[in-house]
Amino acid sequence: MVSKKEIRKYIFAQRKEISIEEVEKNSRLICDTVTSLPEFLTAECVYAYADYNKEVSTRGIIEEAWKAGKRVAVPKVTGAHEMKYYYITSFDQLSPGYFQIPEPEEGAEAQEENAFLIVPGVAFDKNRHRAGYGQGFYDRYLSMHPKHKTAAIAFEFQIVEEIPAEATDIFPDKVVTEKRVIE
Repeated sequence: MVSKKEIRKYIFAQRKEISIEEVEKNSRLICDTVTSLPEFLTAECVYAYADYNKEVSTRGIIEEAWKAGKRVAVPKVTGAHEMKYYYITSFDQLSPGYFQIPEPEEGAEAQEENAFLIVPGVAFDKNRHRAGYGQGFYDRYLSMHPKHKTAAIAFEFQIVEEIPAEATDIFPDKVVTEKRVIE
């Protein structure tokens, strides 16, 4: 079995090659699927990451949530191993934070335990196993907040044959790509 480190290296190389046009086109397809999921439609609050460096764009998901009158929160790294969500009402509230990833500058901490949470990741497999960026922020957060419904979003090239799972890994309920929903 290939290690998570090797998988990350492979996917980062793939991500470097994808064009901005492909990122935008496939992100729109993923957004359309996510915003039609029952979990999105019934959620009062959506927790979504702010995308960076050719990740699946969350802008469309966030904008659709606002249009539907939902609250939106995005994560901010608040300590060496901690991440918290803060409400945003505009993209202007984001600025480069941890590793230059857009984060809320400040504001009200979101503490809803039943939000629909959009999970980022480097790679996924058909069993919804996830290789993140290696810091464990989402696994730690989700282990402390288990009631969130979750969907990871990824481009089809981020789906690999197998990802080694560890005892501390938390798997998303679904993985949505531009071509399919893995449940």
